[in-house]
Amino acid sequence: MNSSESLDSADPLARYRGLFLRDAGVVSYLDGNSLGRPLTASIERVQRFMTEQWGSRLIRGWGERWLELPTRIGDDLGRVALGAAPGQVVVGDSTTVLLYKLIRAAVDARQDRTEIIIDRENFPTDRYVVEGIAAERGLTVSWIGGESDPESDAGVTAKRLSKKLSDKTAVVVLSHVAYRSGYLAEVPALTELVHAAGALVVWDLSHSVGVVPTQLDAWGVDLATGCSYKYLNGGPGAPAFAYVRADLQAELRQPIQGWIGSRSPFEMGQGYAPADGIRGFTSGTPPIIGMLAMQDMIALIEEVGIDAIRTKSVALTRYAVQLSAELLPDARLASPKDPARRGSHITLDRDGFDQVVPKLWAQGIIPDYREPNGIRIGLSPLSTSFAEVELGIWAIRHPGA
Repeated sequence: MNSSESLDSADPLARYRGLFLRDAGVVSYLDGNSLGRPLTASIERVQRFMTEQWGSRLIRGWGERWLELPTRIGDDLGRVALGAAPGQVVVGDSTTVLLYKLIRAAVDARQDRTEIIIDRENFPTDRYVVEGIAAERGLTVSWIGGESDPESDAGVTAKRLSKKLSDKTAVVVLSHVAYRSGYLAEVPALTELVHAAGALVVWDLSHSVGVVPTQLDAWGVDLATGCSYKYLNGGPGAPAFAYVRADLQAELRQPIQGWIGSRSPFEMGQGYAPADGIRGFTSGTPPIIGMLAMQDMIALIEEVGIDAIRTKSVALTRYAVQLSAELLPDARLASPKDPARRGSHITLDRDGFDQVVPKLWAQGIIPDYREPNGIRIGLSPLSTSFAEVELGIWAIRHPGA
């Protein structure tokens, strides 16, 4: 196994690490899949906005450029990281709100069907939103996996999904990359299965956008959403994005009828008529400050290229797995062994890790903890070095050193 020093020396993306703000108190940041480091360019962008836009233009800014940002940034994101043609991606709301909008719109478009499918290993918000919509609409939730399922750690495969699909299925909700295990789903194959059953599919891209090559148009995806504060480095609470395939935009009706999503927002008229196109899936006033920073990361991803980012991601997770096998032989790898089948994080399970993580954080070594006994190691290719990975894994073995 090559040393971290040799891997960093040979890394063609190493020069980009200097573009991110670093704090001397953090010596190994292994949680970029929860919150990405800020780009220094984003700090400057936010400061300029405060003085040159908000402070200077004040309310005039809405008519000059601000209202265009959700769709303009959405088009940029679609082109650079999602494989989506213009007019299908919009930025705004949280992932939770957008999941509700998209799932509810899809359910309402399949009113002759009575079931939503989701896996028990999906992110809690996805599961909770599905349960809430099912209760609202009198539907049944069909669960993939569970404690009695020996394949629960394997992710949602075509075989496991096929067992659940039926003519009762209205919507299937899946994650491109599983939040705990890092399992990378085969989006084209699973989407095709859902369509063959006459249902719609909603994909959560929160742990894949910006780090895994994605082709939503080519894959025939119906609906997708994801957050922007992980590999898009938008900052804490930065808004999410929604993708609605062009041919579905006139068919689906999202349930949160806010003024910005109406056909003529500034007429302030009686009665709601949705705007045409992707803007019809918006609701309230756009969170302009919250969407500033992600523009710099989108531009950086375009400069570097998503395929190069993926190559570095695979190299980082491979190195983390190799080090873990050497230094933490009593920990179980709760992620796919094949690098091609995982996203940009791995999880290691071992009793007592809940006591280890606070000690690591106190030393400026920042992984993540996931119940019931897992340390999750998130590797953001443009800001993470191989040396950070080595230091982090070594510290997990020697948390008091």
